[in-house]
Amino acid sequence: MDFEPLFIALENNRDEERSVKMSAYMRNQFQFLGIPTPKRRILCKELFKKAVNEKQVDWSFIDECWKRKYREYQYIAIDYLSRMQQYLSASDISKIKKLATTKSWWDTIDGLDNIVGEIALAYPEVNDTLLQWSIDDNFWLRRIAIDHQLSRKSKTNTELLETVVKNNLGHTEFFINKAIGWSLREYSKTNPEWVRHFIETYQEKMAPLSIKEASKHLDN
Repeated sequence: MDFEPLFIALENNRDEERSVKMSAYMRNQFQFLGIPTPKRRILCKELFKKAVNEKQVDWSFIDECWKRKYREYQYIAIDYLSRMQQYLSASDISKIKKLATTKSWWDTIDGLDNIVGEIALAYPEVNDTLLQWSIDDNFWLRRIAIDHQLSRKSKTNTELLETVVKNNLGHTEFFINKAIGWSLREYSKTNPEWVRHFIETYQEKMAPLSIKEASKHLDN
């Protein structure tokens, strides 16, 4: 893809005042151009439209976005992967793992988990990789393993969900315990009895945060 015109447009639309606020929101871990999401997506629209027609994922574009210092570039890479979802396969998981373990924070991880989830749904052999991620030393990979089924609803693999969550019970990391609660809360909208039973079974090992999040829809 000829992505240089997009990069030039992004630089030309930087907003210094907004960039300070955006960086502060992310605890000053990353620098921003100061481009809000709606505007960023408008700037990417034409390039992404052409990309879909090419029917092939351009990993050089993704890699270029990921190595740039401004956070918007990583968001663009994730938006691009989402648009190209149908052209991703199990062979791309190793590349996504590299993204997930580089410049990691909740914003990119939460963008990648759904992409990984869609790949795993289409290619069930990826479930074995996700089981390994659920016990990895990198807790961001664990978070993806826990949350990758968030949008599955009735297609949720409950055996896999139970295993990856059990693998992380007793963890002290906030982002892990939040992810456990989030995954259970979302599935409770589809199968509240399953989630209620899970909490009753494992509540002694679950963090209070996980129980609180998981129970939000059970009393309604």
